[in-house]
Amino acid sequence: MSRPTLNDLSAFVAVATHRSFRRAADELGIAPSTLSHAMRALEERIGIRLLNRTTRSVSPTEAGLQFLATLRPALAALDGALDGVAGFRGNVAGTVRINAPRLGAVLLVRDILPLVAERFPDVTLDIVVEGKLVDIVSGGFDAGVRLDGSIPADMVTVPLGGAVRFVCVASPAYLERFGEPGTPEDLQRHRCIRHRLPGGKLYRWEFERAGQGVVVETGGSVILDDEELMADAAARGLGIAYLAHMAAEAALARGELRLVLEAWMPAPEGLSVYYPGHRAVPPALRAFLDVVRSTRRTAR
Repeated sequence: MSRPTLNDLSAFVAVATHRSFRRAADELGIAPSTLSHAMRALEERIGIRLLNRTTRSVSPTEAGLQFLATLRPALAALDGALDGVAGFRGNVAGTVRINAPRLGAVLLVRDILPLVAERFPDVTLDIVVEGKLVDIVSGGFDAGVRLDGSIPADMVTVPLGGAVRFVCVASPAYLERFGEPGTPEDLQRHRCIRHRLPGGKLYRWEFERAGQGVVVETGGSVILDDEELMADAAARGLGIAYLAHMAAEAALARGELRLVLEAWMPAPEGLSVYYPGHRAVPPALRAFLDVVRSTRRTAR
């Protein structure tokens, strides 16, 4: 049996992970037909069928799953070894393309970018601020930033800062005029600043108390798709807003906003940087991730 090449093994991991020749081919920068032929050649070379194919899908066989479980850490270790000696070529350099929502981008600019600029001056961070969930691989990004619950299961994650806490806020003037809601249901009688999601739908406000979840459809004459604008609108007395605490932090400190329904807010959710774990990690991306990890350790 002739040994398969490293390119063949990396290509198999991409196909088996994405379960799609098209998406794997987009990641690898080759044609799907070329990738399909390469996988057949790999199977013939080792004498084992690794993939089940239909006209609409592809999935690993039992042998393919076992092969995948072994290959992933082996390729990751190889990437680590290569990156470990990369420093002997000189300073780490390159561009890291990152897709992030506004909240994640704010954290990157505040906590990460200054350290990257200091430690790795030849690394460029190209951040695209986008609220919509995207496939970072097909979109040509090296990494993304999302709430943990929305990160695909096949990605490697690195926690970014602390957990994100969501709050309901209103201005003192609004609360003096209309009163303070005691329960989420009371919001039906209030003016609420609604949040349009990137896909076009209006966000339904989520609450939790004693393990019980409550979802409320709110009403109001103001609809925004930016949390900082929502905080500003609430501070101007236009209604109650539901947003990440960080977006309202400054206005809360100045007394322009007050927290409401604190006992009903859901548990904080983690925010992480994520990236594909089945392909080589370039030195510039690894340098960026090292900074993210170091800030996490310092925060503790």
